[in-house]
Order: sequence, then C-alpha cells, then structure tokens
Amino acid sequence: MGRPRQFDERQAVAAACQAFWAKGYEATSTQDLCEATGLGRSSIYNTFTSKDHLFRRALAHYIDTMTARQVALLDEEGSSGLERIRALFTMLLEGELENRELGRAAGCFTVNTLTEPVSETDPEVARLLARDLERRLGSFCAVIEEGQRDGSITSSRDSAGLAWYLTSVIAGMRIASQAGADRAALEQIMATGADALGR
Repeated sequence: MGRPRQFDERQAVAAACQAFWAKGYEATSTQDLCEATGLGRSSIYNTFTSKDHLFRRALAHYIDTMTARQVALLDEEGSSGLERIRALFTMLLEGELENRELGRAAGCFTVNTLTEPVSETDPEVARLLARDLERRLGSFCAVIEEGQRDGSITSSRDSAGLAWYLTSVIAGMRIASQAGADRAALEQIMATGADALGR
C-alpha cells in the first residue's frame, strides 16, 4: 500500500491558482508551482499528472469560488436589480484595489486566460471558460430583467445585450486597474456603467 499524501490537495490547487493567476499559464514554471504549493516536483506530477491538468484544476477552482460569489450577490433578494448590480461593481472594485495593495494586481484569471494561447489549444480550458461566461451572462440577464420589472433599470435594450455590456465594463475596469488607474477613475468607470442602465 502506498504512503498517504501528507498535504491537502485542495489547498495545493488554491495555491497553484494564485501562481497561474499572477503569471499566466505560459509564464508559470514548474518551479513556480513548487514554490507556491510547497510541494516537490514529484508530488506535483504524481498528484496532478501534468502542468496542463493542474492549470485546469486551478482555473476550475477560480471559477467555482469567484463566479459563485458574484452570482450569489446578483441572486440575493431584498433589493432592486440595479442595486444588486451596483453592489457587485463595488465588491469587484474593492477586490481589485485590495489585490493591488497586496502586490497582486493580476486582474481577472478568466479574462487573462482568454488572452493566452491555452484558451484555444486546450479544449477543456475552452469549455471551462465558455461555461463560466454563459453562467455570468445568464445571471446578469436575470437581474437586468428583474430591474426592468421593478423599475430600477429603465433601459429598454435587450437584457442579453446589456449583460454583455456589463461584462465588458467589468473587464475594462480590471484592465484599467492593471494599468494603474486610481480609485476615483475606477469608481467613475463602474458608476458610468451602472448609469447606462437607466437610459
């Protein structure tokens, strides 16, 4: 019988997620992963078989935690559709600024991954990204339609188009943050994005 693993696999995946998030798939070396997880090369390859497999696990972990938080906030009852969207914007903006203070101004892991070749060369990564985008767009569509019904969102534009718009605003805010935009500028981006729903 083999010796039991002396580490928490989930913690290792979470640590690898931080490494891939900061550097991207291509630039993250096996040594980077060893340092992030505290594991030796043999432990990493015995457990996760390859860098590709560990990357997919790390991306899935990010999606399961980050997207779940965002969807849960949009699904909360007790406030208008627009109020929930503004609350999400605030949460994302504060998270971006906190990451920057900690020296991790890495933007969004999924957005970053979309710009890497792995998003096209690895079918499983492409599926993960597509499912995540579909989930986030669906959540936005639902809360936009609620906002249109409760009167907090007065734009008569199609909810699907507005969902894409909000997704683009968030991605743009993250990129602006990486470029060094200060809090005031980021707040303006998000406020303008929300204000457009009233037209």
